[in-house]
Amino acid sequence: MFIAFIAVPVIIAIGLSFFSFNAISTPTFSGWSNFLAILTQDRIFLQYALPNTFKFAIIVGPIGYALSFLLAWLIHQLPKRVRDYFTLAIYAPSLTAAVAMSVVWLVFFNGDRVGYLNEMLLTVGLIDTPQLWLQDPRYFMNIMIIISIWSSMGVGFLAMLAGLQTVNEEMYEAGRIDGISNRLQEIYYITIPAIKPQMLFGAVMAVVGTLKAGTIGTLLASANGQPITPLYSGHLMTNHIDDFAFIRYELGYAAALSVVLLLIVYGTSKFAFKLFSTKGDE
Repeated sequence: MFIAFIAVPVIIAIGLSFFSFNAISTPTFSGWSNFLAILTQDRIFLQYALPNTFKFAIIVGPIGYALSFLLAWLIHQLPKRVRDYFTLAIYAPSLTAAVAMSVVWLVFFNGDRVGYLNEMLLTVGLIDTPQLWLQDPRYFMNIMIIISIWSSMGVGFLAMLAGLQTVNEEMYEAGRIDGISNRLQEIYYITIPAIKPQMLFGAVMAVVGTLKAGTIGTLLASANGQPITPLYSGHLMTNHIDDFAFIRYELGYAAALSVVLLLIVYGTSKFAFKLFSTKGDE
């Protein structure tokens, strides 16, 4: 399964990145020209896709990761009979993000007076006229970030919650004997070291999830009849890859973009390993 669905596609993408291919004619070897074009000629990539992706990942990744741990820890403190209900309530948004976006978030950020956010702000007098939240590039990325954080409690959250349930309670008793006096010290000196494998898994999943995000911006834009996010304000690297692969059919160039994204994901994942792995894990 790994070879069929990960190794082979990665090898094909790396090989295709050195060719010019439009999905119809025979691929022609172009060497490093695709990568040179990315670094020197692709203004949309350099000005929007790359900085937008890093901004999105730097905000959503750490905040979503911290919230995953915090909520997992809080749920772990609850009695076992109600723990599963809260786990499902926190985890459900990650499963139904697309549906919730069309049912809840699009209504919440609707640009007329019936939009929930506009109605609330008009009622309290903070704005005089309804705001076109999803059409304004000043707000679009922030809306994407809010929705992504709300739906970021995925498998990393479940892994941390499972890890918390495996921590030996005797370690906390020993810690109190050794001088640990509050819950914050327990978390720092006992809980986090005890669930480092789950923390590492959650960090890697957060990195990969945020860097390959792009569906949210596409759904928000298409719901308002826009082919792209307003003035590329929510244009991420995956959107850029989809643009060249499935709209322009420049598959060689799209493969080169995918290789660049792969290298970024690999580098940030290695950084996560450095933070949370123990000696010998790498």
